Amino acid sequence: MEPTIRTLQADFDRAELHADTARLRELIADDFLSIGPKGFVLDKQAWIGRHVHFRYEALDTSEMDIRCYDRAAIVRAVQKNRATYRNERVELTVRVSQVWVRRGDRWQIAGIQFSPMADH
Repeated sequence: MEPTIRTLQADFDRAELHADTARLRELIADDFLSIGPKGFVLDKQAWIGRHVHFRYEALDTSEMDIRCYDRAAIVRAVQKNRATYRNERVELTVRVSQVWVRRGDRWQIAGIQFSPMADH
């Protein structure tokens, strides 16, 4: 199961990087929620819709840890990104936790939570 989740996670990251909203609609569960690094919450529609004003320049994932369960998987990683939001530059390094669920024979991402990295 881990190779499947690793592949799906890479696919999700590519879709995010390239604002592939059609692919994101397939990969994201209808009841998806994301909690941002400052506590804001986005549902599926808002997550995909943010690509109107949000553009990645780079999205790098490291320190990936995948834990697989019967019909779920949790992916924890460090993400570094460079982007623009409404023409303002954004650079973040965050820990991210992503929950994938299997419904029938299909895996979808159901939740994401971002946490700011502690200052060293």
